[in-house]
Amino acid sequence: MKAIALLSRPGLGYQGWIMPRLPDLARLAGRLFVRPSEAEPEAASPAPEPPPVAPPPPARSPDSEALDRLPAALLLVDEDLRIRRINPEALRLLAEESGPSVEAAVDLPLVSLIRAPGLIEAIEDTITDGAPRSVEAPLIRKRTERRLLAHVRALGPAAPREPAALVLIEDRTRIRQIEEMRQDFIANASHELKTPLASIIGFIETLQGPAKDDPAARARFLGIMATQAERMKRLVEDLMSLSRIEMNAHVRPKGAVDLAALAHATVAAMEPVAREAGATLALEVEGEGPVVAGDQDQLAQLLTNLLDNAIKYGGEGVTVTIHRAAPAPEWPGMVGLTVADDGPGIPREHLPRLTERFYRVSVARSKAVGGTGLGLAIAKHILTRHRGELQIRSKLGEGSAFTIWMPPAPDSRTAPASVTKPAETRPASVDKS
Repeated sequence: MKAIALLSRPGLGYQGWIMPRLPDLARLAGRLFVRPSEAEPEAASPAPEPPPVAPPPPARSPDSEALDRLPAALLLVDEDLRIRRINPEALRLLAEESGPSVEAAVDLPLVSLIRAPGLIEAIEDTITDGAPRSVEAPLIRKRTERRLLAHVRALGPAAPREPAALVLIEDRTRIRQIEEMRQDFIANASHELKTPLASIIGFIETLQGPAKDDPAARARFLGIMATQAERMKRLVEDLMSLSRIEMNAHVRPKGAVDLAALAHATVAAMEPVAREAGATLALEVEGEGPVVAGDQDQLAQLLTNLLDNAIKYGGEGVTVTIHRAAPAPEWPGMVGLTVADDGPGIPREHLPRLTERFYRVSVARSKAVGGTGLGLAIAKHILTRHRGELQIRSKLGEGSAFTIWMPPAPDSRTAPASVTKPAETRPASVDKS
């Protein structure tokens, strides 16, 4: 009980030292399920029985309270792999948002909460041979994958419907994401930074040597070096933006955003960019709504990126239109906003790969307009966090249309957060040439 009380202390982490205390948890589980034959006999009372009164609600034992307060996900299962005990943290981690309560989850088959054959097999083997096991298991919830690490310990021989195994589950999603992002960053960034860095080094050597006393060459080389340095800056900024989005991909935004107000603010911010490129922005969104649950800054970044790419890759004289998407049967219950252009369009064979990191239809053209190959990857991850989808339609010679589909806010009557003009950040580019 002392070990559990320590674990229940607010703000105290459990990783690193909870594993040696699993035997204490096992003994605690045994005390929570005392067989009738093991219960102490009640002492006979010489006093007469009191008059019948309504029994008070059963008091929860201190052990039950301690398990409920654990910051770790913990559950007990019997030999039939039915849940005999589960704490709120485990239910939050494993069940859907509309899933059962802690009380209702008791006696449910474990497979009704988590479909992980590897974990189920490990629990069965531990109940059979008593050997402790640790197993990794993926958990997919609404197109978002979590990485779980489960520790399984046997509780000894158990009667039917009594706990036979204890399962402690760690959510290692964030740790895995950090590892994967580090690997991706090293591989992709080193490749993308190699060319501009080599160019800058070459020009520096030239300025230190043959062009040392040539003012015209020095001015030209410094201009090229500035362009290459800006390219590296954009790449680093996009990589950092993508990593921040991925870190919170499994945390659903709770704000309310009016897409109509967001479209007006974003178009106003992009007007100078459009004028400079000789493009026309046509906003066909009137009134208010729809309202979606979302992160306003990320949705502004998403819409800004789509507009910026339509302007850059549509060519001079392109018209970019922003309008609400009509309801579509393939996107039931979702609301959409479309950014369409009448530019050259994208070859059909490239469409399935446009959201891959560093994918470019035309490397030369992308670099000429300052593209990094990360714009649509950023858009995809923003929409993944918002439980949305990106629909891309394009035809050569007729232009392209990018539609963001998102579920409406649970209560569309909720007053959305005020939408302000997006901050002066450089729009990320989408290489769709």
